[in-house]
Amino acid sequence: MTDPSQEYLAAATRRRFFGQAATGLTGMLGATALAQSLAGQTLASIASPSSPLPMQAQGPHFAPKAKRVIYLHMEGGPSHLDLFDHKPDLHRLYNTDLPDSVRDGQRLTGMTSGQSRFAVAPSLFKFRKYDNGGDGVHISELMPHIAGVADELCLVRSMHTEAINHEPAITFAQTGNQQPGRPSFGSWASYGLGSTNRDLPTFVVMITQGFGNMQALAERFWGSGFLSGEHQGCKLRSSGDAVLYLSDPKGVSRTDRRRMLDLVNAFAEQERSRTNDPEIDARIAQQEMAFRMQTSVPDLIDLSGESAATWDLYGEEAKKPGTFAQSCLMARRLNERGVRFVQLYMRGWDAHGNLPGEIRKQCKAVDQPIAALLTDLRRRGLLDDTLVVWGGEFGRTVYSQGGLSKTNYGRDHHPRCFSMWLAGAGVNRGHVHGETCDFGYNIVRDPVSVHDLHATLLHLLGFNHERLVYRHQGRDFRLTDVFGRVVPELIA
Repeated sequence: MTDPSQEYLAAATRRRFFGQAATGLTGMLGATALAQSLAGQTLASIASPSSPLPMQAQGPHFAPKAKRVIYLHMEGGPSHLDLFDHKPDLHRLYNTDLPDSVRDGQRLTGMTSGQSRFAVAPSLFKFRKYDNGGDGVHISELMPHIAGVADELCLVRSMHTEAINHEPAITFAQTGNQQPGRPSFGSWASYGLGSTNRDLPTFVVMITQGFGNMQALAERFWGSGFLSGEHQGCKLRSSGDAVLYLSDPKGVSRTDRRRMLDLVNAFAEQERSRTNDPEIDARIAQQEMAFRMQTSVPDLIDLSGESAATWDLYGEEAKKPGTFAQSCLMARRLNERGVRFVQLYMRGWDAHGNLPGEIRKQCKAVDQPIAALLTDLRRRGLLDDTLVVWGGEFGRTVYSQGGLSKTNYGRDHHPRCFSMWLAGAGVNRGHVHGETCDFGYNIVRDPVSVHDLHATLLHLLGFNHERLVYRHQGRDFRLTDVFGRVVPELIA
């Protein structure tokens, strides 16, 4: 009988021969495509108890204030002017033209560049100032529950970004670069911090469908780029298997699965000994993780043990799979199990038209669950070492896109200023940082770039952003590239 391991090694030798024989531009492109194809197979895991991590965690450079991150990304660009950046004087300027001196030649998207005028659209919604012993945070009536935890927030009203369209702006917000291919923030955190739970991925992603215009979400937004595949985000689904192919096919027992995995790992270890390819280690670790997740994930998603008080806190929507409310509850459950980085995407904030109608639905879906998450983490003592981040990829224009009336308007993309907030471990609670002009169109005090934000978040996790690096293709890469500064005012 032919030894299957010898057949495998012979095939591997042939593949290696043809790979090495490929030369010139065609060979390089082919090798690149092959590497990307293989990377796509190594999606979510960490090492098994019986084997070391393929890539050991770097470890913090100094004592961290935060040990975990929950990142709430509002995909599409929520309007800062209707949520957190109060501009009451705009009401007397309703339907007047935005002064040229304010726009100052800033680029426009193709969706509004052809408009004959740029009519000022004040927010339709009322704001209230919540002092709570801090600077005083103005919050829209659309967010009454978040207003109730205003004392937890560190509001940054002076964020700015480089990209004006969704795809490059989300890529920039998540990876620190507009070009695809760089590791995501969650992957950098996984690479730096390592795992505290061997039965769940270090980096988990959940996506909720919104109520407005929804942009595509590419898996590279939570990809590991040139880092080891073990640092890739693992997407949890709300229907079917929570993770693709989690269940064994009919007729395959747990024992059969273990025997198959042992055989595959044996082949992989022989190939690793011949090639010293570190990605093989990552693949073995991920296969082991997938095996263990067949037990750990069902326990994670079983919400039957949650108390009545918890359901009251998060609301009835949290009982429905696929809702943002249930994702927030799941984020807490992942957090208490030691998962390092949880990313929730809420789609539908791209309000080019009918903003009042769309933003009401969006805020109703996220307001109570986010406030509940902060409250729940605080009650359980988890917020002291968990960093919570809320924000989108850019803001919205003060002028209306399309028609303007007293009850309806739209807003285009606006990268030059927008609002984000932080809460939890190490954050300067109740603080408002930065200021925009009277039109909410330009920053007039304390600007914070995406690179600055990343540097500050890494600092809270115990990293000098200039030292958390990975050597790739002959140079050291980092999340902040060659930019970024820590913003001390955001840190308690």
